Amino acid sequence: MSSLDHPAVAKVAAALAEAGQHAAAEGIRVLPAEVRTAAQAAEALGVPVGAIANSLIFRLGSDKKALLALTSGAHRADPATLARLAGAEIGKADADFVRAHTGQPIGGVAPVGHPEPLPTLVDTALRAHDVVWAAAGHPKTVFPTTFAGLVALTGGTPGALAGAEENDQP
Repeated sequence: MSSLDHPAVAKVAAALAEAGQHAAAEGIRVLPAEVRTAAQAAEALGVPVGAIANSLIFRLGSDKKALLALTSGAHRADPATLARLAGAEIGKADADFVRAHTGQPIGGVAPVGHPEPLPTLVDTALRAHDVVWAAAGHPKTVFPTTFAGLVALTGGTPGALAGAEENDQP
């Protein structure tokens, strides 16, 4: 089975098409090797690391819901900023929690294609790139989109996820 035939990738492609993002669905790429970090994805695609939208899953509040943070690969997300923007405490999520809430493995978590829509934060640092690359449900797959496309696709809340100071850096 190729990565494009993988059930999680098929769900992502269907979700992209259903959202009217046909170019993103048709643009899903299978990379030669797994890319579980933004630096690996950027190198494989020949793009700046900041153009990679990392999908980070956190535990949200005390009710065990998940929060998706789509952050630029150029920096780390600030947990205090995420909690403030989400309006709840956040905690680390392990691989089982990530798979249970997304149906996808760490390193391949896409912004969509999950069993249930997730509350999502989208890093405003991604605006700096005409094309943004996000995981497509498997560690070897990615798709092209834009900052605005991610916000529309996820219904996400834009924010400076690294904290205002770091996002203001060149």
